[in-house]
Amino acid sequence: MTEKTMKIEDDAYLTPAGRGRDGGYRTGQAPDRARSCCFTGHRAAKLPWGYDEADPRCLALKKVISDAITALCESGVTYFLSGMALGGDLYFAEAVLALRLLHPEVMLEAAIPCEGQERRWPEPLQSRYRQIAGECDVRTVLARRYTPDCMMRRNRYMVDRAHYLLAAYSGAPGGTRNTLRYAKQRGCEIILLPFG
Repeated sequence: MTEKTMKIEDDAYLTPAGRGRDGGYRTGQAPDRARSCCFTGHRAAKLPWGYDEADPRCLALKKVISDAITALCESGVTYFLSGMALGGDLYFAEAVLALRLLHPEVMLEAAIPCEGQERRWPEPLQSRYRQIAGECDVRTVLARRYTPDCMMRRNRYMVDRAHYLLAAYSGAPGGTRNTLRYAKQRGCEIILLPFG
């Protein structure tokens, strides 16, 4: 661990964020869960349009996400968590960053499952990921390296810190379904977003 990281639990640690108001580190307090929202959704490869973000269905999902986070912000939600995966997670993070331009009180946390999450992605997507991560107020890395359960740990970490869960879910089995089940157990208010 370098001087620029802080251990928070087990193998998890924080890295300095691009515009963090407190130097990029959380000050020891978790965000107010009642005013926090996280997102779960399918990765790009599982979406009907794949990586084609010009597809009208993708554009429609991005608008639905933007409208949902705007409505949440207007009701007092100001803290958002993204798992930073390709597809829905990045759409969500970009929508939160756009909202923050109008509402500076809005904060975005990147909940990163493991160091190097993006390393195997094509270079343009790695650059996009780094740009988004650099604009987050907080970056939390849940594991030093990939483990079979690091994605699940990331999803539970987000749900444990949020009252609201936005979900772009097709009904398919996998991490999104598991996250929805866990959120229901934790008493989250789940907002299903139509898409496809």
